[in-house]
Amino acid sequence: MRQLWRHHPRLAHLIDVFPPEASLAVQPSKAGPPTATVTTAEGRVLYLHSRHDPLREAVDFCKTLGDREINTVVLFGLGLGYHVKALMEAFGEETVIFVTEPDLLTIKTALEHTDLSRELGTGRVEILHTLQKDLLHERLQRHATTLMLGTVFAVPPVARTHHADFHNTARQAILDFAAFGRMSMVTLLRNAEITGRNVANNLPTYVCSLPPDVFRRSFAGRPAILVAAGPSLPKNVHLLADLAGKAVIIAAQTTLRLLLARGIRPHFVTSLDFSEMSRQFFEGVDLPDDLVLVAEPKATWHVIDAFRGTPAMAGRRVALLDNAFAHQCLGEDLARRTPMEAGATVMHLAFYLAQWLGCDPIIFIGQDLAFGGHCYYAPGVAMHRAWYPELGRFGTLEMKEWERIVRSRTILRKVKDIHGRDVYTDDQMFTYLEQFERDFAKAACRIIDATEGGARKAGAEIMTLAEAAARFCTQPLPEDCFAYLRLPWYDAARLVPARAVLAGRLDELDAFRRLCRETRDVIVELEGLLDRPEQFNRRIVRVDELRTMVQDHERIFRMVRDISQIGELQKFAADRKLATTSASAEAVALRQLRRDRQFLESLLDGCERLDRLLRDALARFDAAIEAGP
Repeated sequence: MRQLWRHHPRLAHLIDVFPPEASLAVQPSKAGPPTATVTTAEGRVLYLHSRHDPLREAVDFCKTLGDREINTVVLFGLGLGYHVKALMEAFGEETVIFVTEPDLLTIKTALEHTDLSRELGTGRVEILHTLQKDLLHERLQRHATTLMLGTVFAVPPVARTHHADFHNTARQAILDFAAFGRMSMVTLLRNAEITGRNVANNLPTYVCSLPPDVFRRSFAGRPAILVAAGPSLPKNVHLLADLAGKAVIIAAQTTLRLLLARGIRPHFVTSLDFSEMSRQFFEGVDLPDDLVLVAEPKATWHVIDAFRGTPAMAGRRVALLDNAFAHQCLGEDLARRTPMEAGATVMHLAFYLAQWLGCDPIIFIGQDLAFGGHCYYAPGVAMHRAWYPELGRFGTLEMKEWERIVRSRTILRKVKDIHGRDVYTDDQMFTYLEQFERDFAKAACRIIDATEGGARKAGAEIMTLAEAAARFCTQPLPEDCFAYLRLPWYDAARLVPARAVLAGRLDELDAFRRLCRETRDVIVELEGLLDRPEQFNRRIVRVDELRTMVQDHERIFRMVRDISQIGELQKFAADRKLATTSASAEAVALRQLRRDRQFLESLLDGCERLDRLLRDALARFDAAIEAGP
């Protein structure tokens, strides 16, 4: 229980409140260790383990699970904990074990009869007793990277009938989380360098513009309407013209042009896309003076520049979120701002922004997250404008919409819509749905799905926009809410000191790169000295010296790793394999050296990428300084 309190206090509390005498029926097996029984709803008595030798049963079961280099095991049913101990023994202490067990009394009984303190103390045994999305994701997120590197599902015979529905639902929930995590990881690896480049090129705007702190809680208790570009948007978008003064309107960048064309003036617009193509959402658009762009610094600088316009238009308001890489580039004093949660999509960002503003309720429209009416986008959105040059006799807008869906045929799946009917979505939108449902479960405000179509979203009330407006959007927004518009939004005086700090990072990078090169060369030398222990031991001292010197450049080390994430993942995977290997000492040493050499090569590659990135950012500062206030 002490270990459970350390690693899972919520579950420990639930177990602790049971009366001491509460327990499953337990009896000794023929071999001695106890087994336990449960009575099903139909009155059947089930043994959770063998009546003859439950320990042997658990060991034999683990032998059927195959690959011992698997990083994660999902065990269905805790029983008395014998399988947990056997799995840890078979797969190694570095393996993460998720145990799905809905019965708290079974967990209590297991802890009374089997000493699991060592296993729980590793922090790598997670007992999943509930499928509540936010709580489940909290436990899974701790081991997300390990989960991506290989998972086996372990189903003892009793779990095929006892609590089978729970285990099946848990299995699907874990698979869904893994799909979400895999997509997040692929995105991270693929976009690591472009993320850093976008942040660096946005630094002149980041350092000179006001942070989101200036409008935090400005609309506390006021309704917000979040506008997405889903195919159901035409059903109720026309109602927004009369609601702009009674609710905070936050638009995804893809809907801005459509809203303005209808005379609807949103208060905020969100952006976080990497693609340069996103600049079209703001180019050639007559932007309202009181519109604020809230963006992540990782959004392409082309979008930020397109919104801000020429230096003469510097009064346009851009609020960039707090960013760790910006802190590394500029230092804490110049980059400081209160962190606001970042989004996976512009609509997640819009939701976090509405919470940041203190809005309640938060009303969604156009947020289908499914292919309603065989459409991907709402009519008239910016994506349709991008398709215009391709349209003709043999390529209609309807065909483009259908092609956009069908090209994802291998990742299509069915979900329930707001009416309980089956509707198609894809893996990407499904992961977005998962994230929304997790966020809704944690939110303190009321959430209303007024999309009037699309996927059902757990945690949101279903309502039409007209109904939501009649109930919640009845009072004008007070003038005091807009005090942030009267502040000076751009301070060019911060450009010169920020540039000086950034230039200093190049000097730090040069010193770090020299250390990495020498360390790489010494490791290559060590690979040839494995059969000469005395020479090897004398030379490895230099590696230890260099490692200490590298640690003195921690900031640049982190910046390089942020740019080249693949090296970090490769090292993590190699470490996991080394932890489970049974090779000879010399073979292990060789694998360790090759792992370290590969990691250093990735660092050196990251150094070159970071060098180019910083020099481009300095050129952006020079251009901004020359342009003046």
